[in-house]
Parts: sequence; structure tokens; C-alpha cells
Amino acid sequence: MKNISPSNQLSQPTIISFVKDLPNICSLAGLFCAILGSYFAILQHFHIAMIGLIWAVVFDWGDGMIARRISGRTDYQKSYGQQLDSLIDIINFGVFPTIFLLSYANLNPWFLPGAFFILGSCAVRLSYFNVFGLSDGKNYIGLNLDNNGIIFSFVFLLEVFFYQNIFSIILYIVLVILAALNLSPIRVPKISEKWFFLLVIYSIIVTLMYSWIHIQK
Repeated sequence: MKNISPSNQLSQPTIISFVKDLPNICSLAGLFCAILGSYFAILQHFHIAMIGLIWAVVFDWGDGMIARRISGRTDYQKSYGQQLDSLIDIINFGVFPTIFLLSYANLNPWFLPGAFFILGSCAVRLSYFNVFGLSDGKNYIGLNLDNNGIIFSFVFLLEVFFYQNIFSIILYIVLVILAALNLSPIRVPKISEKWFFLLVIYSIIVTLMYSWIHIQK
């Protein structure tokens, strides 16, 4: 464990000081959405769970935008925000889809290998990004995880056309393919901030659609 000198202890920020940082509040809001989504997935209210996922994506995009617009942030704040964002991404885009898939498949043990692969690939992908960052400062190596949430939320809209036991297999295949793309060497351009507003519009539309489907059921 790293030793901290008395002088460093005096200057070391408190934990709560980081929680009050606006970009981190945004990150934590995304985490709350993913927890709500996981809760409703366990209760098998899957359409409400998907609403939690898509808004987790919105907050994941928003925290970086907010951070870049705040001047005078310390190196501590920047580093802490990056670490927090990465840890929350594991929950939002690794733990959530794992819980969702297992719950949707009624805890079928044949889905466990895929669930492990989905969560494991998320951890490996984030660890790689934390070490190497963007390639050439503008491209992700492998499909970035927030795209998983966007694609997942769109694909699940097709669920109304299938029996659950059939769609569970489709969902299994889609999520495993996305996990494989997360680990692939493909280069994915970093999306510019102008796309954020389209994401918000998409999220509102998806929220209304899933709410309507849930009410109809």
C-alpha cells in the first residue's frame, strides 16, 4: 500500500469532495438507473428495466461532456472521475445485461457461460481502455460499451414479435456478439458531442415506447 507523508495527508481531498463534483453526480445518476433496471429485470418487468438501461447510457455520455465544460478541475478530480466512470460502466454495461439475460431466461443454467462472457469481456475491455485509452486520440479499439446499451435497447423492442423462450436465445446471441465486438480489434470513432442530443431524443422515444408496451401487458 502506498504511504502518504503527513504533508500529503493534509492536502489529500476527502472522499465526499469527489462525490460533490458535478460530473461524478452525473455518473452516479447513471449507476442509479442501472440499479433500477436490474431491480425491475429481477422482478421480470423487462420493458421498465430497458428504460433504466437507456438512461444509464445518457448519463454515461453526459458526465464527460460536463467534465470538459468545467474549467479549473484538478488532476485529482479528473483522475477520480475517470476511475469512477470506468467502475460504473462495469455495472451499467456488464452486470446489468448479465442480470437481465439470466432473469429473462428464467435462470436457465445454459445461459451462465454467456453471462460470464458478457461480464468478463466488459471487465477486460475497460481494463484495456484504462491502460491504452483512445487509439490516436480519436478511435476506440473494439466496440465501446455504451453502444451495447443503445443496440440492446433497440433490439429488445422486437421482443413483442416472439415467444419469450425463442427471444431469449436471440437475446443470448446478440449480447454475446456485442461482447465479442467489445474485444475485437475494430476501430470505432469517438462520437462527437453533437450526437448527445440525438441520443436524448432517442431515449425519450424508447422510454415512451417501452412504457406503452408495459402498460399494454
